[in-house]
Amino acid sequence: MVVSPARAVRPASRLSHAELSSPTEMYADCEVVEQRLSRLAQAPSLRYEDYPREVPKQEIRVSDAAARLAAALHLHLD
Repeated sequence: MVVSPARAVRPASRLSHAELSSPTEMYADCEVVEQRLSRLAQAPSLRYEDYPREVPKQEIRVSDAAARLAAALHLHLD
């Protein structure tokens, strides 16, 4: 049986553990991530309780030109 070179099993050129950084570098990376995550903690709250329950809706103004166009298209802008 002949195996094509594309299907031949090739040994790995590098082992996965050879790609690991030194413990000092990994610790420094963790410190950077911790700093960035602490900045995220200062972001605005997403909790429902932190915002007023009754917020007035913004008023939408429809110009005369838009109202005429809507009337011509039989749209109802109330």
